[in-house]
Amino acid sequence: MATRTPGSAAARTGKPGPAKSAPARKAPAKAAAPKPPAKKAPAKKAAPAKKAAAAAPPPSPPKRPILFRAVRAVWLGLAHSVGAVFRGFGHGARNLHPEHRKDGVALLLLALALVTAAGTWFSPQGWLGEAATNVVSGLFGRLDVLVPFLLGAVAVRLMRHPELPEANGRIAIGLSTLVVGVLGLVHIGCGGPAMGAGATRIRQAGGLIGWAASTPMMAAAGPPLAVPLLLLVAFFGLLVVTATPVNRIPERLRQLGVRLGVVEPLPGDGDGTEDAAGEREYSTAPPEDADPDALPITVEDDELSARRSRRRRKADPGPAAADDGTADGTAEPLSLEKDPYQTRDLAAGVAADLDGALLYGVPGSPAVASMLGQVKDNTAPPEEPWTPEVPAARAAGAPEGHGAAPARTEQLRLSGDGGYALPSLDLLERGAPGKARSQINDDVVTQLSGVFTEFKVDARVTGFTRGPTVTRYEVELGPAVKVERITALAKNIAYAVATPDVRIISPIPGKSAVGVEIPNRDREMVTLGDLLRSRTAAEDTHPMVVGMGKDVEGHTVMANLAKMPHVLVAGATGAGKSSCINCLITSVLVRATPDEVRMVLVDPKRVELTAYEGIPHLITPIITNPKKAAEALQWVVREMDMRYDDLAAYGFRHVDDFNAAVRAGTVQPPLGSERELAPYPYLLVIVDELADLMMVAPRDVEDSVVRITQLARAAGIHLVLATQRPSVDVVTGLIKANVPSRLAFATSAMADSRVILDQPGAEKLIGKGDALFLPMGASKPVRMQGAFVTEAEIAKIVQHCKDQLTARYRDDVVVGGGPKKEIDEEIGDDLDLLVQAAELVVTTQFGSTSMLQRKLRVGFAKAGRLMDLMESRGIVGPSEGSKARDVLVKPDELDGVLIALRG
Repeated sequence: MATRTPGSAAARTGKPGPAKSAPARKAPAKAAAPKPPAKKAPAKKAAPAKKAAAAAPPPSPPKRPILFRAVRAVWLGLAHSVGAVFRGFGHGARNLHPEHRKDGVALLLLALALVTAAGTWFSPQGWLGEAATNVVSGLFGRLDVLVPFLLGAVAVRLMRHPELPEANGRIAIGLSTLVVGVLGLVHIGCGGPAMGAGATRIRQAGGLIGWAASTPMMAAAGPPLAVPLLLLVAFFGLLVVTATPVNRIPERLRQLGVRLGVVEPLPGDGDGTEDAAGEREYSTAPPEDADPDALPITVEDDELSARRSRRRRKADPGPAAADDGTADGTAEPLSLEKDPYQTRDLAAGVAADLDGALLYGVPGSPAVASMLGQVKDNTAPPEEPWTPEVPAARAAGAPEGHGAAPARTEQLRLSGDGGYALPSLDLLERGAPGKARSQINDDVVTQLSGVFTEFKVDARVTGFTRGPTVTRYEVELGPAVKVERITALAKNIAYAVATPDVRIISPIPGKSAVGVEIPNRDREMVTLGDLLRSRTAAEDTHPMVVGMGKDVEGHTVMANLAKMPHVLVAGATGAGKSSCINCLITSVLVRATPDEVRMVLVDPKRVELTAYEGIPHLITPIITNPKKAAEALQWVVREMDMRYDDLAAYGFRHVDDFNAAVRAGTVQPPLGSERELAPYPYLLVIVDELADLMMVAPRDVEDSVVRITQLARAAGIHLVLATQRPSVDVVTGLIKANVPSRLAFATSAMADSRVILDQPGAEKLIGKGDALFLPMGASKPVRMQGAFVTEAEIAKIVQHCKDQLTARYRDDVVVGGGPKKEIDEEIGDDLDLLVQAAELVVTTQFGSTSMLQRKLRVGFAKAGRLMDLMESRGIVGPSEGSKARDVLVKPDELDGVLIALRG
């Protein structure tokens, strides 16, 4: 039997110990597995011991006394109750994780405020009151009467906004600086007594804080210079509390005057409202993750906002003034002159110019400024985004040099005289903050290290990144260790961590390490509201940007549907496809107006997309009939051809370039044409179940989908295809070849994963939103946890959109069955054959021309005429290609049908 080495003994005990220690060789070696004798130097034998010691689980903390736990539970329960009362006055602290509620600290500060107020305002009683009074009076001197107000304000702030730790920390720093400067000035004003003057003189001046702040400055620069220096310190503290940069002080003072009603507001105050008649108005409410107390003078009240919205400025007449739809009294086309997320930044955008961080509730700092680049220059003209507008009308006419154009129907007008306000992000709930690590992650690290030690693989876990659903553990290999040794241990790792869903990535992109993705036992929810409030979403103002989810590293994953340009969403039932489609539609509703994005929703299942019925973004009611869906896709093809006619006639390669030229007035219709040029909106077509369409009319649907995906990118038309049956007869080769972006949820087999992604991996997903996202141009898919939006949130967003505008649908999208065929109504001598055919079809409930040929022994022409005669009399349905016709008459109704045929 081989002897145990010192390093092996240390690995079992978890302690390095000396390399040649006798106790390290005996007792632990009996219970351990045998190992070959070590032949290396003693200095190198301790290396495995150090690795095992690092991998050993940390000792559990000592159990606290039951009295301590009881007192702590009572205190926290009282703290949560009082905090709930304060949070009842606002909505900023709802849906928070309990660990982030600072009720305990806030309640302690409130108690100190009460005790201090009783001692400083009245005569102190009891040992606690006298001690608190002596401490407060000794520290703050003459200003001890203001300390209760200060403590109470901080306590209320912590209770109402515990979700803003950065802003709370900034306010605490600013208040501390302000107090130090003011107490230093008070101390100098009271004669600047030294410590030798006694405690009473110090209390009658600025206290210990004032003495500590003023004495060094007076000793270094003298009293004449100490006063202005302390004034600068106090002024700096005030600026930090109000989050005001120095260069914005005049504007802040003017806005304060506007808020108080002393100064008359200017037209360009940036209140977030477009004052021109007919233009869209944005909500002036700040983002939910912005600090509501950091910028107290920038939020306009309702009365002032209403007064500003009533004051309209006149639009400048330009080359396109005749085409803007205002001549006939109708509302002019909506235009997007501002970024909707820069107009949300508390009226005038004061906070965003500090360094771009206060917009999202993050305090200004050089680090954030260096990441975002230089501060935005307000003197530069704003760059006009390429976003479409709603056309007033598009009359028939062809561009010059283009022959006769097809008949063009009038595009949808937006109803209502006012502007369209985007839904506020406050309608979307906040999720719980993500965890960076947990005890479960530490246990998994120990288990992985144990697997590597048992199988004698020179590898170690160097770190991990925790995501909402899975955690990716980084494993670094030793010298001369093959990567295949880690991938061969996949089943052993799954056995050790007690989960079958282990995915190994070799290597991690950008790192010399192997990734082991293991599902979290404590999964976290990813809400759509958190994604749309993130910095990534706010910096990208394109109307087609949607929230997808969060990746393994916890980063926000956003996708621009205009760049994808088409996406296939597939997975098994219950894997998260419907939630993904809801997030896509809700993101568009929150970020885009109806003049920017129009939608065609196809829902063969009839229950998935009914919540969006009536939104103004739709150009047709939600389509539930698969045959009408095929007609709608054919209309999209015709619309695409119309757009390409304009792009070719005016020499543009993309609809964004055409829209920009139309808004700038650089393109005009041909002379003598009555057509009015207007920008084209993006057109988003969402098919919730492709399999149902392919079952009803596979040839028509496939032809339309292939043609749209081949050509519609430059025309601003984008397609989202979803299916729960990713088989080759549904997702055909032509569809896959022209849909470059894929989103795969959990599948039941590797073959389905290959159909969606052209590679395995989706069969190892764990469901409930866990997905692999492969955008266009990416070589490997990104694993992410899809976002989730509740039905209540969807209802609020939809109701807001329906309150803004009333949907007006186009009549030419779905023809409604097409024109009826003219069928010969004269039966003539074929009455007997018709009766036999009707009896045969109704009895078998199978209507087929070939069956009539065989059963009645007639030719194809006669069988087709009999089928047409039965269609005209309501016995069978219309033709559906190669499929058998639907039989509309039940067997128990056959006698009445035969009597009607015979007359």
